[in-house]
Amino acid sequence: MGTSQTHEQTRPFTPRRWLRGGHVQTVAGFLIPRRFHLSAPDERLIEVAPGIQVLCHCHWQADRAHALTVIVVHGLEGSSDSQYMLGVTEKALASGMNVIRYNQRNCGGTDALAPVLYHSGLSNDVAAVAREVIARDGVSRLALVGFSMGGNIVLKLAGEWGSQAPPQFRAVAACCPAIDLATSADALHEPANRIYENYFLWALRRRMLQKARLFPDHFDVSRLRGIRSLREFDDKVTAYYCGFTSVDDYYDRASAAHVVERIAVPALLLHAANDPFIRITAETRRKISSNPNIIFVETEDGGHCAFIGTPVGSPVGSPAGVGNGGDGRYDDGYWAEHEIVNFLRRF
Repeated sequence: MGTSQTHEQTRPFTPRRWLRGGHVQTVAGFLIPRRFHLSAPDERLIEVAPGIQVLCHCHWQADRAHALTVIVVHGLEGSSDSQYMLGVTEKALASGMNVIRYNQRNCGGTDALAPVLYHSGLSNDVAAVAREVIARDGVSRLALVGFSMGGNIVLKLAGEWGSQAPPQFRAVAACCPAIDLATSADALHEPANRIYENYFLWALRRRMLQKARLFPDHFDVSRLRGIRSLREFDDKVTAYYCGFTSVDDYYDRASAAHVVERIAVPALLLHAANDPFIRITAETRRKISSNPNIIFVETEDGGHCAFIGTPVGSPVGSPAGVGNGGDGRYDDGYWAEHEIVNFLRRF
């Protein structure tokens, strides 16, 4: 689909007044504080590889086995406490779903668990969590949701599973997925996007220094010298420590673009044409459009993982964040979160 096109199963996105434009939406999505009402989760460490655990915050319905279980994956330097993670969790819980807020390796305060880094290709980690909850909790229906880097990971896993996925796997949804890693990393280095790149580099450097303090025999902080772009960081650090031969090898092997045509369950991809730094190439768009399982919605506005519209109704006495703005129930204006949950209600 092209710019501003919508699908019959989604509502058009209209940005909130005074919040128009890709940069404005993106920054507002990061800076505007939000309030959430979530009960305390079941914290669970799940082994995803020998000696490597990730932290999951699990929210269960009373009958967890029969509710749709949604595993939600955050973006670069995010965590299970990122606002979009909490927002989609609140809406999914109010719709009767189980939600597992997944922290990627090292995220959510878990740096000390193992001398490893995380990267955009770790779809096998999410697969391990899916297998765990299917086996341990007896969940009968499973869906994956991802934002940005997490969107790439869940789409990559769905494509790798293809027609051989666990029978419980029903759907996948991704918001602003970094599905073409190389082109998006290069877009991040454009002058207009340096504010975002500098933030990511600051956070990644801080994490690398923390890992080196915890595991001094495993990490060499001198590799951080002279890094001025995300591509350079991924070349000198991510690729080096995560088993890739180079940054090009990493971006190529970790990008979900190579497997989207193999996704065999219903999939929803939400993308804003004015996302400052996520780029989807023409070749990848052709692969997406050729897969009848994928609904691709590209809006004119929305920025990166923001999509802040106008709230509708009153939150008083309403299930938090539930509704589509047309049925009398409260809509907090966070369009992408609503559309993802509305999509998942079918399963």
